[in-house]
Amino acid sequence: MSHFKSFIDVFDDEIKSVKNVISNFNQENINKIIDEILHSSGRLIVSGIGKSGLIGKKIAATLASTGTSSFFIHSTEAYHGDLGMINQNDILLLISYSGESDDVLKVLSFCNENEIKTISVTGNENSTLAKNSNYFINSNIISEACHLDLAPTSSTTATLIIGDAIAVTLMKAKKFTEADFAKYHPGGKIGKRLLTKVKDVMKTDKLPILDKNMDISDIIYNISNSGYGIGFLLQNKSIIGVITDGDIRRAIKLELNLKKIQLQSLINKNFKFTRPDSNLHDVKNIMQTNKIITLPVIDTDNKLVGLVQYYDI
Repeated sequence: MSHFKSFIDVFDDEIKSVKNVISNFNQENINKIIDEILHSSGRLIVSGIGKSGLIGKKIAATLASTGTSSFFIHSTEAYHGDLGMINQNDILLLISYSGESDDVLKVLSFCNENEIKTISVTGNENSTLAKNSNYFINSNIISEACHLDLAPTSSTTATLIIGDAIAVTLMKAKKFTEADFAKYHPGGKIGKRLLTKVKDVMKTDKLPILDKNMDISDIIYNISNSGYGIGFLLQNKSIIGVITDGDIRRAIKLELNLKKIQLQSLINKNFKFTRPDSNLHDVKNIMQTNKIITLPVIDTDNKLVGLVQYYDI
């Protein structure tokens, strides 16, 4: 039995629903919501229950990791002590697709009684939640991707994208940089690339140093023996050029007689390089842009101090 069509139908149904949600939005309303969050001196606290609560946790995590102070409060737990986590200057992002979830409405009531601003995300513009929030984002969908139109599928996807849209829009408005991102992600690959310096991973042993008096055979031997695929030509300890195994292969294609290949024809004097204090993210960009896998590491006196390879990043 093939299940492929049912599998693909879910994608098609959710994409259609999400695209339809865009038509619900009002430009002035969205601008006001983003400005309200931007100018708030408090946190953006997300609350919901059930599937909406699970989506809310992800939204809060995304906001917190992208420069907007945020955390999640379960709407049921809120009335068992967690309301004390909410401050006067905070903004509550309340999620309920029906807009009538009792525990979410209790949090809304607390906020209104204490003049704490609220933003609701619900699929029912006539709901209690929508009508009594300071701001309302309409997440109404065509139908759930579930063939019974019961299991939260398209609705939770729409809500998740709304949360992502808020987070990314705030990032752009705050001019959130890669360096800022690294502060919140120091443990993963992103953090490593942005925070780790070249000097922390560069190789300094057995660097393939070439001499202008070497013949082509010696150059090939030195580059091959190093295993780095590159050699560095120095003059008074300063690097003046590089030769790669690719340069040699191209030269051999043009001149099969190795003895006739001139050293000067192999040297690349306009080579790319990096500094010891550069971060790995910048190095990766240089390598990808120029389609190279090895960079010499040069200090401010133009002295060769090491090399870094794509595999080190």
